Amino acid sequence: MSVSRRCLCCVKYLMFVFNLIFWLGGCGLFGVGVWLSFTQSAFSSLPLSFPSLSAANLLLVAGGVTMVTGFLGCLGALKEQRCLLMTFFIILLLLVLTELTLTMVLYIFNAELDIRAQNELKEGMKDYMTDKGLKTSWDNVQIMFKCCGVAGKEDWYSVINGTLPSSCCSNHIGQCVDGWSEPCYDKAKKWLLTNITSVLVFGVCIGIVQILALIFSLLMYCQIRRAEKYLE
Repeated sequence: MSVSRRCLCCVKYLMFVFNLIFWLGGCGLFGVGVWLSFTQSAFSSLPLSFPSLSAANLLLVAGGVTMVTGFLGCLGALKEQRCLLMTFFIILLLLVLTELTLTMVLYIFNAELDIRAQNELKEGMKDYMTDKGLKTSWDNVQIMFKCCGVAGKEDWYSVINGTLPSSCCSNHIGQCVDGWSEPCYDKAKKWLLTNITSVLVFGVCIGIVQILALIFSLLMYCQIRRAEKYLE
């Protein structure tokens, strides 16, 4: 076996292994997204700006795209087809650039996004008395997190004529006079950050695998091209 062919086989199996890990990582992200969606289904009537729901949607999309891309990379490695490898490289490169862009946007505009999300939630509170689904979702949030309002219990005063919903108090029945003082947005965000730390670490590991998969796909593409020229 020529040196070129041995190099191609080595790169081929390395790329297959990394893409298999990549695909399994996508399955993991998708699974966490499904779990988070079902866990937070009680909040389904709230705007998508609510932290946990936004995270669930992002994980579902990221996991799905990662699974498809990983499968394409594995297929390209096994078939040794330059077209598949280049398609995989372009898709993965776009995915990595998108991830980097989203990370930068979230980091730079974090405060602005928080303010916008809170404003949307406060605007949605106005339908609390008329929208049964929204009422149930808000009650579930406040009971679960032992909180009241978006930024504080004062948010409810203009919605329910100077009073608070019963879910703002520990007994959850009758009129609530002095509800929980902690705001729901902050408590939900803290809960999400606490539970998603392991997912973020997992995401960093997947990012490293993505970079390695890009390198190996390009190396394999070059090796196949070199081998084809040698056979000619």
